[in-house]
Amino acid sequence: MPRPKRPRCISARPRIRGFQPRGAEETGEIILSLEEFEVIRLIDHEGFDQAGVAEVMEVSRQTVGRILKSARFKIAESLVQAKRLTVQGGCYEMREQVGGRGRRRRGRRKL
Repeated sequence: MPRPKRPRCISARPRIRGFQPRGAEETGEIILSLEEFEVIRLIDHEGFDQAGVAEVMEVSRQTVGRILKSARFKIAESLVQAKRLTVQGGCYEMREQVGGRGRRRRGRRKL
């Protein structure tokens, strides 16, 4: 039996639930977890490096690399194969910003 996943810290829920292809017939659905979305947001949008993201999410740099690889593959597959991309699920903890310091609210969310 594998070891249970340690929840990843994310700062906020995304403002979107997903994307749908336009101009082509939809051929399926891809699920992007919230921790995959958070890694993409921090690295590709905010400009963090993997070590910085690992600190923020309280996981190892190697874990961030695996999550990033998985997220980029799912996004590419969604674009190339005209599949709907849905952001949901995962194993994470919400980190609430209170007075400039992070405060975590525990709760596992699984698909």
